[in-house]
Amino acid sequence: MPKDAAVEEFAGLVRALKARDGRSYEALGRRLSVSASTLHRYCSGATVPEEFAVVDRLALLCGADEEERRALEAAWTEADRVRRRAASPAPTPVPAVSAAPDANPEPSAPEPGPGPAPDPSAADLSAPEAPRARPRRGAPGPLLAAVALVVLALAAALLGHPTHTASTAAGRTAAGPLPFTWSIGSQLWEGGCAHTYLVDRAPRAVAPPPVTADSGAWAGTHGAVHGGEALVRITVQGRSPSDAVVLHALHVRVVDRAAPLPWNAYRMDNGCGGAVTPRHFAVDLDRPRPLARPVDGLDASGAEVRKIPAVSFPYKVTSSDPEELLVSARTAGCDCRWYLELEWSAGGRTGTVRITDGGKPFRTSGTRGRPTYVHDSAEGRWITDSESGQTG
Repeated sequence: MPKDAAVEEFAGLVRALKARDGRSYEALGRRLSVSASTLHRYCSGATVPEEFAVVDRLALLCGADEEERRALEAAWTEADRVRRRAASPAPTPVPAVSAAPDANPEPSAPEPGPGPAPDPSAADLSAPEAPRARPRRGAPGPLLAAVALVVLALAAALLGHPTHTASTAAGRTAAGPLPFTWSIGSQLWEGGCAHTYLVDRAPRAVAPPPVTADSGAWAGTHGAVHGGEALVRITVQGRSPSDAVVLHALHVRVVDRAAPLPWNAYRMDNGCGGAVTPRHFAVDLDRPRPLARPVDGLDASGAEVRKIPAVSFPYKVTSSDPEELLVSARTAGCDCRWYLELEWSAGGRTGTVRITDGGKPFRTSGTRGRPTYVHDSAEGRWITDSESGQTG
């Protein structure tokens, strides 16, 4: 990524935080669930994180006050604009056919229209559609409109969906707003370098692997789906420094299963590994009722391997002590669409928050038997595993 004054300013603030703390890249990376090399790239300005949450977490770990965190967020926002400009593909003309209505629409899967659309992950929890009122002759129009608005509001309240923004999601219960915020990262790679995407394109039509920070833009441009494994990081932070929110459980809900996608598999690396394996929740999507099973992490950066204890529920979070939950969802035999539910309690209130990918289910598909390609940087092209001498 080209260097820019905004990127340099942001990197300088991150380096200052790291220097103030005094811990090594490996030690800080363990707490942030990123590799030491990824954290080093943030400090050097080689890349800008795709989300502010990981930087804010670093600021909290290093003792930054509220004013420093606001300045850091402002610097990240400017640096992120530079990153997005550098990663944006050239605009391409939209085919005329895309602007015309579908000549053969499928009634079972309508495209969402303008305005708020129901979360597709709620297919198993949606309320029945309210019957349409037949207008009476002489009935006042404003009254019918008011009744329709009340019915829609009641339906939305029954569904209880949280609203989602770029950095946090907030829902409401009968007693008021959520006492915490949450954000997600859904384009993560193991160790910051190892990941597989399924893409419905021939190798000549697929761009080279991006840096990790630009993985979201690359996947969106190519219509890519996570192949074999999806990593999802959930950052949960209380709104108060003193009133703790208790996290009780994390549940997995699979809303759709289909045969694995018949697309080509593209690996983002030729094999890489890190000294730190973060603790996470392992999910086997091929099971009839998948569970989020807490797994210990490992730190092999020192003379001996140390265990990083898994997250055990219940777990408390406050505004000064957030928590990151890393979920590893794997499948070999399905194209699965799924979401998560996080149970919580605080101040005598209880609730469940639905964790989705911007309002849509997460998606992971098996890669078994699919043609697999790796990128040959010397030749500037994608080659098969057999050509590269790699397997798997």
